Amino acid sequence: MTTLHTPAAVPTQPTWRRTLAAYVALTKPRIIELLLVTTVPTMFLAQRGVPSLWLVVATLIGGSLSAGSANTYNMVYDRDIDAHMGRTANRPLVTGEVTPRAALIFATALALISTIWFAVFVNGLSAALSLAAIVLYAVGYTMILKRRTAQNIVWGGIAGCMPVLIGWAAVTGTVSWAAVVLFLVIFFWTPPHYWPLSMRFKEDYAQAGVPMLPVVEGNVGVGRQIVAYSWVMVVTSLVLIPVAPMGWLYAVAAVLSGGLFLAEAHRLLKAAKADASMAQLRPMRLFHYSITYVTVLFLAVAIDPLVFHALPWG
Repeated sequence: MTTLHTPAAVPTQPTWRRTLAAYVALTKPRIIELLLVTTVPTMFLAQRGVPSLWLVVATLIGGSLSAGSANTYNMVYDRDIDAHMGRTANRPLVTGEVTPRAALIFATALALISTIWFAVFVNGLSAALSLAAIVLYAVGYTMILKRRTAQNIVWGGIAGCMPVLIGWAAVTGTVSWAAVVLFLVIFFWTPPHYWPLSMRFKEDYAQAGVPMLPVVEGNVGVGRQIVAYSWVMVVTSLVLIPVAPMGWLYAVAAVLSGGLFLAEAHRLLKAAKADASMAQLRPMRLFHYSITYVTVLFLAVAIDPLVFHALPWG
């Protein structure tokens, strides 16, 4: 029997600030921040220097609206299972701060505005990719994969890779092999980023009936898959060096940050094989480092072309 978590009490007459905060929460701003971390550096690489400030701002606005739409659709559809999970029980649709109908209208408005914004202020390809990202996350991941397969985050994670393609398309109007490599880096990064979080909140997912990998497999099996995806991710990040091509700054950043990622992944697997408790397993350590890793890697993606192409000594 699942447990229904009791959400925090909500004022009967919410202020406009609280209402605004509830709608902002629907967009999952922390996830949006992470998506944008990959967009801007990709634009620098595509430009081989500093892209137009207006183009960067326009792409960030469109990307934020697009991601906000996808995340809101996700909350609308998942409001039933969110009520059974401790970390999601206070989301606006669970507490009643926002009605499902209002959230659905909000998500649709964001989808329309973001698509039109991209088409008018950026270009048609970025608009199409943005709309595809919304559909992939809202329909592909949320409605089809999440509740049906333990590989949900693998294929559903494709939506989270789209900002890389959008950023590249915003600058060039095309999608090149370098953009595809960066897309694949995020694709292979997503499972070892999210599965440690799923390990930490395994009971929540089990109660909600969501077959995340840690729910259906033991810690050792999850650890092995994390290690496997981590190795492929690091190797893929190195493929960018000849494809882009990249200089020594990116190469050093990719090797060092990737090496630390692999060390953390193997540490987690070793602890799992030793049948460690959750406190000893510390899966959130890898989860938090995975955010640092992608930030460092894409910072190098942005800086490397400045050093080796845009500046006088490059």
